[in-house]
Amino acid sequence: MKLYLDTANVGEIREMAWLIDGVTTNPTLLSREKRPAAEVLREICGIVPGPVSAEVTALDAEGMVREARELAKVADNVVVKIPITAEGLRAVQALSKEGIRTNVTLVFSANQALLAAKCGASYVSPFVGRVDDAGGDGMSVVAEILTIFRNYGFPTELIVASVRHPGHVVAAATLGAPIATVPYEVLKKLFVHPLTDAGIARFLKDWQQVPKG
Repeated sequence: MKLYLDTANVGEIREMAWLIDGVTTNPTLLSREKRPAAEVLREICGIVPGPVSAEVTALDAEGMVREARELAKVADNVVVKIPITAEGLRAVQALSKEGIRTNVTLVFSANQALLAAKCGASYVSPFVGRVDDAGGDGMSVVAEILTIFRNYGFPTELIVASVRHPGHVVAAATLGAPIATVPYEVLKKLFVHPLTDAGIARFLKDWQQVPKG
């Protein structure tokens, strides 16, 4: 499974660049950097050779297509995030014909993912954490989407998004999801287990008892 970092923080991306396969951003994450968005995106794309998602803010198809074309000019590895609306899917269709890769975002159901795939989306991003917050089962949605994509041979890739904890990552990998995008703090937790820390401490303590010649 590929791991993307869900952040626009260049410091976090540089730290984890050796491990991650891509980056996802959104207007909220970019706004926290207090720099022009294009400047931040260009720097990120120079650090990470894999896909870097950047989101449009227009609500109409024409405006989305116009913004997407500009975002695609930032770097060859930019993927344009488009919200799952009727206008968004019209934009996805148009952009797909132009060869501009898209990541359909704010997906909360298998129906939405199916429509996005039919319209030529390169990626779809179901928000598992937000589904869970609303009393649903985010991973069940992921499982449904994966089954649908396999049934019909859609080339669209699924990105498990809105990941809240390491358990979401394990569940995504168990289901065979091709990609998960995770916040920096969650990615750091994937390295950690208390028994690992205890084992290292024990080994070091025992090593101190070995006679030094």
